[in-house]
Amino acid sequence: GYSFSFSGGQKTRPVSSRLIDPAIRQAWMEKQGIDRQIVGGWLDIFGYELPAEEGALWAQMMNQELLKATIDEKSKLTALACVPLQSGPLAAKVLHEAMDKGFPGVMIGTQPKGNGGNLDDPDLYPFWEAASERNAVIFIHPMYSCGDDRLLDYDLINAVGRGTDTTIAVSRLLFSGHITRYSGVKFVISHGGAALPFMLGRLERHHSLNAKTLSDPIEAFKKLYFDTVLFDPAALLFLMEKVGSDKVMMGSDFPFAIGDLEPANIISHLDLSEVDHGSILGKNAARIFNLSGCNCC
Repeated sequence: GYSFSFSGGQKTRPVSSRLIDPAIRQAWMEKQGIDRQIVGGWLDIFGYELPAEEGALWAQMMNQELLKATIDEKSKLTALACVPLQSGPLAAKVLHEAMDKGFPGVMIGTQPKGNGGNLDDPDLYPFWEAASERNAVIFIHPMYSCGDDRLLDYDLINAVGRGTDTTIAVSRLLFSGHITRYSGVKFVISHGGAALPFMLGRLERHHSLNAKTLSDPIEAFKKLYFDTVLFDPAALLFLMEKVGSDKVMMGSDFPFAIGDLEPANIISHLDLSEVDHGSILGKNAARIFNLSGCNCC
């Protein structure tokens, strides 16, 4: 398949036909009984490593194409925008433009420099302020490289790295106070929150030892939303016990091989009330992403 590279940069992984062919996606959605899907760009080509001005132009072009591909009601897709995280002021500008055009929010990677940087970096304050002002959904997804050479063997990037990358990035937002400070933002964490739900006791203990300098991670954690891409019904049930059924929504990671390509199955394995079942299958997403005209409502 095709690969992609910016001038002077490394090639991406081959681009899967399932990533770019809308007919394949539509057939999969129909088979799975999915009425609407939230989609974002491919993080491999978000361009965080570009110079800031180039990154902004690239993000604007991506958003234009995302909107073009999803604006038709027949598409059954709702897109999240891309922003140039390598510059907080420019990311804020592009976010405002995207929200004005009808995007419900943006999808961002965990490392704003492409392979480095942190989401709580001071340079990004303008972005977070803009996102809070606009009540934007911010969907946080790990980067592909994850920034750790120990993951290069055994395909640990997929098995472990994405989870550790997410856990570190979101932990910084919890302890820095970003989650509570930017209260207008609806934070959605991919892959069921990675290891975070299972580490809450340790995070709470760490805070108790450093309460004068760190924000309360438990209060902040309660404000987050999560997808169901955990593959283990017991793990999903544990997450729901920690955050409530109103904070969890069905996810798939389609079209990637490691995704949950029959996403309703894990939910059907849980002994849920009819209300909780309907909430996770669609009603929560419809509320969080402000969807209209969706059968899931």
